[in-house]
Amino acid sequence: MKKLFLAAIAIALVIVGSTGCFGGDAAPPGTEATDNNPDGSSAEASENTSEGGNTDTTVNRTSDNVLFFYTAQNKIYEEEENFEKLIGQYIRKKFPDIQIKHVHWNDGTRYEDLIAKGTIPDIVLEQVRRNTTRMIVRFGMEYDMSDLIKKYNFDTGALDPAMLGVSKLASDGKLYSLPFENDEFVLVYNKDIFDKYGQDYPHVGMTYEEAYELAKTMTRQDGDVTYKGWQQHPSHYMMYNQLSEPALDPNDDKASLTTDTWVKIVDNMRRFYEIPGNQFTSTSEFPRGRMAVSVDTLENVTKWSREYPDLNFSFGAVPVFPEAPNSKYMPNLNGLFITKQSNKKDLAFQVISYLLSEEVQMARAKDALIGPMMNETVVQAFAQNVPELQGKDVQNVFALKPAVPKARKPGLTFINPNVWGVFQNHIFEESKDTPTALRLIEEAMTQQIDETIQLKEAGGDWWKYQ
Repeated sequence: MKKLFLAAIAIALVIVGSTGCFGGDAAPPGTEATDNNPDGSSAEASENTSEGGNTDTTVNRTSDNVLFFYTAQNKIYEEEENFEKLIGQYIRKKFPDIQIKHVHWNDGTRYEDLIAKGTIPDIVLEQVRRNTTRMIVRFGMEYDMSDLIKKYNFDTGALDPAMLGVSKLASDGKLYSLPFENDEFVLVYNKDIFDKYGQDYPHVGMTYEEAYELAKTMTRQDGDVTYKGWQQHPSHYMMYNQLSEPALDPNDDKASLTTDTWVKIVDNMRRFYEIPGNQFTSTSEFPRGRMAVSVDTLENVTKWSREYPDLNFSFGAVPVFPEAPNSKYMPNLNGLFITKQSNKKDLAFQVISYLLSEEVQMARAKDALIGPMMNETVVQAFAQNVPELQGKDVQNVFALKPAVPKARKPGLTFINPNVWGVFQNHIFEESKDTPTALRLIEEAMTQQIDETIQLKEAGGDWWKYQ
């Protein structure tokens, strides 16, 4: 079985993303990780040490040559072979004297367990936008890497500005993390359906007006078969919107959803699901062959390519707004954190620096992993080691630039913006008009911010709304 598994890894690599993968189903974004074990079992630590894929539970983490690496995101790193292939081998190549102690969140080890046992990691891989506050700050592990960046002359200018912006925004203006993995939202289309009806394929630079007309054309009834023309998850579309419109006010402790821009964003997508026969169901139905276009994560699309080898699809680029003609979604980012408690911060930073080097980024890009250093050389190498993505126009994934999030004044309260409620509650279920749906969610979010502040002051569970 192990040989078969390793062979499968060599043939097709699962693309990296958040634990929940945002899989295109109706689950709201930001639910990547929960505080309970998936199977309800006790949270007894399972502590693996990456040493050529072997396991050693006797390693003393306090040894000078042991680096404790905790992968809270993503699920692929449950398999030690995957951690070794995607991360461990690069560290051992550059730092042959380091012994890597690797623990994954889904092994049954939560932050609470690490703290209770006094085994705080040196490096944590975590979902940046939500879990910087919800996990890293909550458990007192936040550490600003700015001084180490200066000390080692690390060039943050080589990193994608949008991804770096997400790290800064989540770090209250500091840098608790550096960007590492982006599970891109990508557009794919079913070539067989387009060919069947003699329709031109989606083109790079397509506006949402053009996409809407295409969705109307491709949504059709053919005998007993209903073809959906377009599925784009409205929650992801809003959370990572291409106009970088913030759901939390940039200057005050309140929500900000009743702007003209938010009305435009919602109305733009709302009309797609008012096309008869194209009501929203799930972007993940694409591989069943009755959906012309879907926007989902790269991780999920690659999974489909393995599970449905006869699926004749290709990559396009997400539609654009005229005022942002070169922008795709804001990054769906996992970052690398150094913990406040680590006594090996310099070593940890040198390891992170190497993982973000062009050498390692190039190697990971060949396995279809999107990192923060996607220069032309790295882009050209993308997915070379993934046979299922050959001939799929993968370069279209990089035709647009990630939207850069707007900065927020330091010291403001963060909550997880429940923008999914706009569509999935008030519009889809209650048929409310757009301004009303936005106002109701804005009011609920502002109340949640107020309650979070009160809980913090009272020493309560302030992370309730994170």
